[in-house]
Order: sequence, then structure tokens, then C-alpha cells
Amino acid sequence: MTVGSVDVEAGKAGYDAAACRMERNGGGDASFSDDGEVGFMEEWCCACARVFLGPNPMLARYMYALIFLVTNLLAWTARDYGNFALAELQRLKICHGSRACYGAEGVLRISLGCFLFFFVMFMSTVNARKLHDRRNSWHSEWWPAKLVLWLGFTTVSFFAPSPLVQLYGKVAHFGAGAFLVIQLISVTRFIMWLNDCCRSEINQKKCRMQILVVSIGAYVCSILGIVLMYVWYAPSLTCKINILFITITLVLVMLMTLVSMGTKFKAGFLAPGLMGVYVVFLCWSAIRSEPHTEICNRKAEVATSADWLNIASFVIAVIVIVAATFSTGIDSKCLEFKKAESEEEDDDVPYGFGFFHFVFAMGAMYFAMIFVGWNEHQTMEKWTIDVGWASTWVRVANEWLAAIVYIWMMIAPVIWRSRQVGSSPT
Repeated sequence: MTVGSVDVEAGKAGYDAAACRMERNGGGDASFSDDGEVGFMEEWCCACARVFLGPNPMLARYMYALIFLVTNLLAWTARDYGNFALAELQRLKICHGSRACYGAEGVLRISLGCFLFFFVMFMSTVNARKLHDRRNSWHSEWWPAKLVLWLGFTTVSFFAPSPLVQLYGKVAHFGAGAFLVIQLISVTRFIMWLNDCCRSEINQKKCRMQILVVSIGAYVCSILGIVLMYVWYAPSLTCKINILFITITLVLVMLMTLVSMGTKFKAGFLAPGLMGVYVVFLCWSAIRSEPHTEICNRKAEVATSADWLNIASFVIAVIVIVAATFSTGIDSKCLEFKKAESEEEDDDVPYGFGFFHFVFAMGAMYFAMIFVGWNEHQTMEKWTIDVGWASTWVRVANEWLAAIVYIWMMIAPVIWRSRQVGSSPT
């Protein structure tokens, strides 16, 4: 659908370019010009003007991602370096001079401004279906007005009463949880789509060797990751909680493989292999989120100082947050469990604008939670992100839920098919 929309926009751009050239030639044939080189340059200038100045939802999504990235950096700055400025705000009396409280308040207030901005965008673009809809122009243009709106919400949030901000922090736990659920559903659906695409009759014959190599590589990475986690995070039998997390991850990988290879499913090894890498990564992230004082988390010792490795890890984590929000936001069909009966048309929007802004609004709550470790009352060290036992258990629950969602997506079509056969008239 995205590719088709790009083609439509390119066609419109080409049409406008031809119109531009016709006007220059005094209404003559757009196919010829007095100077071929000049005409070629003018054609591309007109096309570029149409792409960058007109309503372009494909370009607009990157602008929203840039706003989201800047907001993340502002939240980090407020947490690690904004204590003095935040202490000057008389409305933060509830903190009583606590450094951790000032940092958490700053993160929550910036997150609140970001949430309000994207929630307003969500309410104003929901159910936009066609490119000629006025809401497409609002979504894709009016950037000065939207920048003022974003800065206004961010500024106003610093004058909100502290109890209201604390209430937002409580609500943000649920919003961040909803974001994680939508994200894992999107990732799982993508893996399932990739598996179905590779297993089609045409691609299976052409890419049999590539599918085999990727499947073997995925299982090797999963097994290697599990072994390394046992070595790094479970060096002794006293590390019972880490042993439990890693062992359950191993069981989940085996269970997803067994379900995929069942006689009724026959999904192959590609999908469970990629899901295995995903759940191993989530388990690794969960253990890495344990407090740095935990004796079983030896690899976390390097994160106690702001060296170049720790800073690089933090920067990568922020980029991953923005990329995950961006990729989930444009997957507006991840929550559609039934295929639409009507076919897509050329003037349909390339992605759901309302869903896109809703995901970014939930993403604003999510980055607030990981910047404060899902606990606004704990102290976060500089250049750290998503650290604490609350973060650990959220990651673990997300891992287990991902495996459950994958298994359900495997068995649900078989269950529905059997019910339809059983209920059909004989």
C-alpha cells in the first residue's frame, strides 16, 4: 500500500511538473521545450516543489519522528541536567528538594506536553481515509502551527500542578503498557507475514536456500544468546531469578518451535526462529534492566560510569525507541484481525493517520516510564535508561506475552476453520 501511494504521489508530481512546463511554454505542448536541459531541470524543480511543499504524508511521518526524538532528548536533559532549573519552579513543592523527584517531574512534564500534542493530532485526524480529505493537509502541512502547538503544550505542562503530573505518571504506566502490546503485535505480525511470503509457492522455490540459512542463523543466535546469558547473568546457583528467566525463555523457544512444526500448522522454522531471537532479546533486556547493585548482573558493572560505551548504549537506546515508535505507528493494520473486504484505492491514505498519532501519544508515555525506570520515586544514574526491578518485570511480562501472542496467531486460524466446518450445514 505504501509503494502504491508513493507511485500515486510521484504521478501527481510529474503531472504538476508538466503543467509547470506548459505554463512556461505559454500553454504549448509539455513534451517539448526550447532548451532540453533547462526544461529537464525545471521539470524536476516542479516535481520537488510538489513533493516537499504539497501535502506529503510519506514525508510528514519523518517530521513527527524528528519532533519525537527532540522530545526524548529534552526529557533526558531535564532528568540528568535540569535539576537546578526545575528547582526554581515554585509549583514543585511536593519534591522537597529531592534530586530524583525533580528529574522525574521534568521527564513527566515533557512527556505530558508531547502526549497532549499527539493526542490532539490523533483526535483531529482519526478516520481520515482519503488523500483529498482536508485532514490530510493538516497532517502533512501546517508545520509552523504544529511546532507552536508542540512548544505550547510543552511549556504549559511545566505550570501544571504537581498532583496532576503525578496522576499523569500513574496513567502513563497503562499507556506505556498499551504501547508495548501494540509493538509486540506489530512485530509478531511482521514475522508471520514474512514467513507466509517466503513459504509461498513462488518464493519457496526461488529462496529455499536463503530461507534455510536465515532459519539456521536465527536458531544459532537464540541458542548462543541463551548460553551467554547463563554465563554472564547466572554464574552461580544463587542467581535463582536469572536462572528462572533464562530457562523460561529456552522453554518458550522450544514451545514455539513445536507448535509451528505441528501437523495442523506446518509453519516451518523461519517464523519460530525469528520469534526465538525476539524473545531472547527481550529476556536479555529484562536482565540488563536489573539494578546495577545486583551481584548476578556482572555485565552491568560497566554501566556505573559514564564512559564512551555507556554513552553509546544510551544513544542507541534512544534511537531504538524512536525507530520502534515510528515503525509501529505506520503499521496501522496490526490490530486488524480480519481482512478488509473492499480493495484499496489509489486515493487512500498510505497509513492510518489517527493510529499513527495514537501510537506516538502512547510512545510519549512509554519513554517517560523508561527514563524513570517505571518508578518516578527512584534515583536514575546519568546515561542510564530503563533500569530497576519494575523495568525488569515489565520486560519479562512483555517477553512472555509475545510468545503467547505468537502461539495464538498460529492456532487461531485452525480453531476458526474447524468451527466454520463444524457449523456448516451438512
